[in-house]
Order: sequence, then C-alpha cells, then structure tokens
Amino acid sequence: MFNVAIVGATGNVGRKFLEILAERDFPIKNLYLFASKRSAGLKLYFKDKEVIVEETCPENINNKKIDFALFSAGGDVSLEYAPKFASLGATVIDNSSAWRMNKEVPLVVPEVNPEDLKWHKGIIANPNCSTIQAMVPLKVLLDNFGIKRIVYSTYQAVSGAGVAAISDLENGIQGVAPKIFPYPIVGNCIPQIDVFLENGYTKEEIKMIEETKKILHNENLKITATTVRVPVLNSHSESINIELEKNFDLKDVVNYFSKAKGLTVYDDPKELKYPTPLEMAGKDDVYVGRIRRDFSVDSGLNIWVVADNIRKGAALNAVQIAELLIKSN
Repeated sequence: MFNVAIVGATGNVGRKFLEILAERDFPIKNLYLFASKRSAGLKLYFKDKEVIVEETCPENINNKKIDFALFSAGGDVSLEYAPKFASLGATVIDNSSAWRMNKEVPLVVPEVNPEDLKWHKGIIANPNCSTIQAMVPLKVLLDNFGIKRIVYSTYQAVSGAGVAAISDLENGIQGVAPKIFPYPIVGNCIPQIDVFLENGYTKEEIKMIEETKKILHNENLKITATTVRVPVLNSHSESINIELEKNFDLKDVVNYFSKAKGLTVYDDPKELKYPTPLEMAGKDDVYVGRIRRDFSVDSGLNIWVVADNIRKGAALNAVQIAELLIKSN
C-alpha cells in the first residue's frame, strides 16, 4: 500500500486523478489532497470517504511520508514543489510542461517508452495531452516501418484549457463574450493554442514537435504541427499525416494497430465507423480510424486519432506510470 498525494486536486485533472485511482483500485494507504490557499478546506470524496484539501505549502508537506505525488497544478507550482516532494522521497509524476524537456527528467507514455522510467531521479513528466494520444499509433509505425516525417493537425477540446475555458463554451451558447479565448469558441475554430512564438508557431505546436522527438528518441525527426481549439467539450481529435521509411501494405498497418496495447482500431468507412470526440469521451484507449494511404508521396499514410484528453491525455497516463513503477519494484 502506498501514500499518495494529489497536487492541484480541485482542478479538472485533479478530480479525474481521484476517479481513476478509485476505478483502478490503486493500492492507497493514505491519500493527501493539496491545492491553492483559496481551495484549502474544501472536501472531496474518494471511494465515498471525505478528504479535506490542504494548502500546498512546506509545513503541510514536510510532516508526511509520500510515495507518489501526482501533480496537475500548473508549471510554477511544479517548478517550486516537485523538487520538494522528491527530496522527501516521493516520486513525482507531473502533468505540467515544467519538466518535459528537462534532459534529467523522463517524458513517458507507458505504451511507448516505459524503459525511460529506469533513469528517473524522482520526477517524471507526463507529456502534453495532444502528444500522448499521437504517440501510441506512431510508436507502432516507427517500430514496423520507420518514420521520415509527421504532419500534425489537431482539433482540441476546450476542457484542455481548464474550467474557465469550459465556461467560455457553455456561456458562449448564451451569447456571453469569452474570457479565456481571444474569439468566441461557439460555432468557431481558433487556430491558436497557447502563445505565439517568434517563428510563427504557437507554444502548443512546438510542444508537440519537441516532445515527439524526445519520446521517440529521434532528434532528427521531421515534424510540423498546427493546433486548433474547437467547440467540443471533451476529447481531442488529430489528423496525422506520416511519411514512412518503408513501403507498406495497408492491411499490415491495421493488423499492427489492432495488436497494440492501449490502441483501438475503429475504422469501417462502409458503416461510417470512425472515432469522434463525443463517442470516445470517458474511454481509456486511444482510437484510430480513417486509415488510408496518402497517394501524394511514397509510403504516405493518413490516420485520424481521438482520445479523451482528461483521461488518457492526462490523469490516466500518470496513474499508469505509477502502476508501472510499482510492478517494476
């Protein structure tokens, strides 16, 4: 049994941590919930038991023995407190972008690069939600055919931007002006996620590019990305165009996908069967459909990938990392 802390417990992902830990019957001895000062004192429930939220501060941490600390409290909190938890003996699994590109910190999708957990030094990074779901089918393609180039086009749900973004969608239906997004999200697509950089890309697009290279252990991989926020509550969708190194038979691609852990093939054009964000919300797997050749290049492939961004794209991936660490000991 393990002592588990959730930092950022009152947010979307924090509450999903609680749900998934209960669903998977994670072996918890003591559960500690942390959040900001204004959330301290709130009562959350885990397996019908009431747990009081504490302020994230040294005096509330130093007196506890914690085995796993699941973080989803933003980059600033992670930079300050992840090392503190780690120094006290906890293994931190962080959902923010704070540690992802740190060379001393593994960036892990359990179905893709579990071997990287071996060299963690107390902090493990959870990849970006849009990166996580892409990695599962891309690893299959990399292992069996090699990859020359990847083109990402994402259609990302508002829940990925937090509670206030969900309110923008819900209130926007009533004609209320947005508070989080630069334009109304209702009936609209916004081709900007995170801030713009000097090179014209957004920070989200660069995250996907750089995280993909790190997870797949290939700094020379050619990748480009366009990330778009769409008026969908939950689950991210991605159109991924891949130029493979080897020629392929489409049946082999589908067969390899079908055998991959954490990946479900959902593809039958005759039956209009393909993944949609509404249908895949609440599911654990990554779903792939619209599997077809790109005839414009040699060995080109198009796939459509959908996953619940709060489950597999965040909380579930972190819990799976913790489960792997337990099995490896």
